[in-house]
Amino acid sequence: MEDTPKTARRREREKRTVSQMIALYCAGNHDASARTERALCGEPVCPACAELDAYAALRTERCRKMDVKTSCDECENHCYKPEMREHVRAVMRYAGPRMLAKHPVAAIRHLLGK
Repeated sequence: MEDTPKTARRREREKRTVSQMIALYCAGNHDASARTERALCGEPVCPACAELDAYAALRTERCRKMDVKTSCDECENHCYKPEMREHVRAVMRYAGPRMLAKHPVAAIRHLLGK
């Protein structure tokens, strides 16, 4: 089934927001010399974070509940493998508060679930 234009925009915005969070996490936790890859959002990341970014983008692309869900945490249908879910949670715990300073609009939209 193809996305409605509204759902397609939401899907793209969610992929970009998660990618920005991963880039913030990488910048704060991994050495600058290790950031040799590019995240979906265009920011430099290390290979491990690039892998997480690609995984998160793929899972978001395949999410069947994008049109009705408020957040992945509240969804009954978990798209992420348990170990990847824990990794993304760690990223969000670190990057969430920092998103307000670096990407305020994306942070507020993410918090509101829009």
